[in-house]
Amino acid sequence: MFRRKLTALDYHNPKGFDCTDETQFRNCIVWLEDQKIRHYKIEDRGNLRNIPSSDWPQAYQKYLQDVNCPFGVKERQEALDWLLGLAVRYEYGDNVEKYKKCEPLAASNSSKAVDPLVNLDSNSPEFKAGVTALSNILKIQRHDDYLVMLKAIRILIQERLCPEAITKASQNREGIPVALDKHILGFDTGDATLNEAAQILRLLHIEELRELQTRINEAIVAVQAIIADPKTDHRLGKVGR
Repeated sequence: MFRRKLTALDYHNPKGFDCTDETQFRNCIVWLEDQKIRHYKIEDRGNLRNIPSSDWPQAYQKYLQDVNCPFGVKERQEALDWLLGLAVRYEYGDNVEKYKKCEPLAASNSSKAVDPLVNLDSNSPEFKAGVTALSNILKIQRHDDYLVMLKAIRILIQERLCPEAITKASQNREGIPVALDKHILGFDTGDATLNEAAQILRLLHIEELRELQTRINEAIVAVQAIIADPKTDHRLGKVGR
């Protein structure tokens, strides 16, 4: 499960590592901090290095917080995978020139593009850790179904983080004062505050509809520019292509 990253980090036993074995797990965490991550000063690693201690889980929890890991002690596999990813990133940062010289893998002879999602295992700790980390960064509500979370992340990126959305958001748009009392709501909630909120929501909805209509009109004009441009051939005495 963690073999590829452990191998990349030159861990002494990547194939035989067992995350469920408490001793192996603690030793791996200490090794990552001592050899790769090095977040603490050497003199501050005593509690984490004291593997047999009953207080080690508290030291490990503090360590996760200090390195800003989005996972806790109970999320063992996800936290370890995150730490391994952090270690790989630091390892590359320390040896940039070395890895720049590495030759890329040979390209496949197949002309068909391979969909990276075909072999995606949505139940793997790596997948869950990645989706959870993205959701934390983007402030997306967690869900029991990680595929649902991934879909929410995709929608947010497409709608809010695409170049067009960023450009639009960076533009200063001056609002126009609107007198709510001049707009008839059409129904009464029995509460003045709720009535105002409903009026505001209706106005925002109308604004969205106007923007949608503008896009539809632009699409119609673009289509007409293609199909409504006949070529005249006087020799044939007719109009058309």
